[in-house]
Amino acid sequence: MPIYSTNPTSSRNYSFEEFYEAGMVLLGSEVKSIKQGKFSIKESYVILKKGELFIINSYVPKYSASSFFTHDEKRDRKLLLNKSEIRKLIGKIKIKGYALIPIKVYSKKNIIKIEIGLGKGKKLYDKRADIKKKEINKQLKRSFKSKISI
Repeated sequence: MPIYSTNPTSSRNYSFEEFYEAGMVLLGSEVKSIKQGKFSIKESYVILKKGELFIINSYVPKYSASSFFTHDEKRDRKLLLNKSEIRKLIGKIKIKGYALIPIKVYSKKNIIKIEIGLGKGKKLYDKRADIKKKEINKQLKRSFKSKISI
């Protein structure tokens, strides 16, 4: 399962409660460009328009070997989910503080999929607490390594 793009700031800025796997409506030149690894979701987000989910601000550069038929690089791309999942997400999004954030783009059986997470934005003190936990875990690992090597 090759991963084509990830969103490195998503786990830093959001605490996720649920994860969903969605398909995307893509053009042929977009699929070829994504499979070359030229896809970016760093500044993208998911919104709701008329009962459907769309990924906004994702960047797919033009495929170099395509002819006159190309795509718009920053167009809105529709996400494909079950109706029950969409209804559940609509209810959660309306609660203040929740957002849908793309986490990674990968292929599954030659189909491009995107993983989106339902999460709440972290406050500054939450981010600091996470950094402290990571530093403590690093120190513990170092101490265990030093005790094992002695």
